[in-house]
Amino acid sequence: MRMLLVPLLVLTAVLGGSAATAAVPPKAVITANFPDPDVLQVGSTYYAYSTSSQAGRVQVASAPSASGPWTVHGDALPNKPVWAGNGGFWAPDVSRRADGRYLMYFTGPSAAVGRMCLGAATSASPTGPFTATGANPLVCNAAEGGDIDPSSFVDTNGTRYLLYKNDGNAVGKPAIVWLQQVQADGVTFVGGRTELIRNDRPEEAGVIEAPVLVRRASQYVLFYSGGSYVNNGYFTNYAVSPSITGRYTKAFRPLMTTATFDGAVQGPGGADAHPDRIFFHGWVNNARYMYVAELGWANDYPVVRGSRVRHEAERGAVNHAEVRNGVPGASQGSVVGKLDYNDSWVDITVYAPAAGNYTAHVRYAAGYGDAQHTVTVNGGTQHVVTYPNRGWDKWSEVALDVTLKPGWNTLRFQYRSRWAELDYVELA
Repeated sequence: MRMLLVPLLVLTAVLGGSAATAAVPPKAVITANFPDPDVLQVGSTYYAYSTSSQAGRVQVASAPSASGPWTVHGDALPNKPVWAGNGGFWAPDVSRRADGRYLMYFTGPSAAVGRMCLGAATSASPTGPFTATGANPLVCNAAEGGDIDPSSFVDTNGTRYLLYKNDGNAVGKPAIVWLQQVQADGVTFVGGRTELIRNDRPEEAGVIEAPVLVRRASQYVLFYSGGSYVNNGYFTNYAVSPSITGRYTKAFRPLMTTATFDGAVQGPGGADAHPDRIFFHGWVNNARYMYVAELGWANDYPVVRGSRVRHEAERGAVNHAEVRNGVPGASQGSVVGKLDYNDSWVDITVYAPAAGNYTAHVRYAAGYGDAQHTVTVNGGTQHVVTYPNRGWDKWSEVALDVTLKPGWNTLRFQYRSRWAELDYVELA
């Protein structure tokens, strides 16, 4: 056995779990039906708005912090707009205008066209009551399936925009996220609209919706939901662009799914992103609770605490080992092998949105007895991870719990005993 320069924590990781501390899942902060949450911070108070439910047409809640405690107050839009028919109101968005008034975008049923359309309302208070701005919808195009899920965005130069989705999947047409510039009042359009993204991936099941736009230093980040909201196949993803009008490139893997949360949240969607928090809903029995999770930015790409992010081993820094390509069943077809010597290691850099406890899910193959690696965190604390022998190219997973600092961290996987190949590490 090699002499180690720092204390060694012998935490033997086994398939399906590990010892010590565990990853931190999102917290359900409103444990009642509160779908499609939109969250606005005014001073030190947070306000949340949701799709119609027991508390009203547009539910409103408040809290002294992002994690609560949250109090649901009732209906922020008590008077139905004159153009609206019967039915629920979906996915409200509230922002503060330059004149100090609060602007609400909402989705409501149009009595005239029989489709969901976009409306606007204003109030002097974030809790309402909000009053519709006109006798007609803001956007209402029956030929494209109607229009839903509005959200506001104000760029760093003060230019205001409306984002929304045409409900094409309701009528067998493309579902497209649109960007529309508006004047400071939020309801007067400037020029025409621009397509940002559309449904074009199998996992989306023909549906993209719930757009929210964030500007980072190097790029615009467009969050959106995909799949059917009625089950745990609903998910949240994002797309990026150096320009507000695109072209937007979707992330290779979704940001939040039931699987990436290891089932801690069912169907995470309808998200609203803040600089260091992300709010979203998930199914609990027959209701959608509001959750909050810590949000970090790895080179201006979003990372949600508790949701697995994959880091390919072959992209790490490899010493006295080899990258093996064309490997059956391996993620992206490549792994790190020949980790067979005392000075064999691979350094995998991972990003932690906040300091604390995380779980590293390690995918491996071992074929000649149970193997072990020494895992060193940021050159300090060391652990032992054990890989049960399941056969070469028989990819399995073990979990190792680690404590990380905020931002970038390095996990070194170094030879300890026998032999294992590494496919990837997923951090949650």
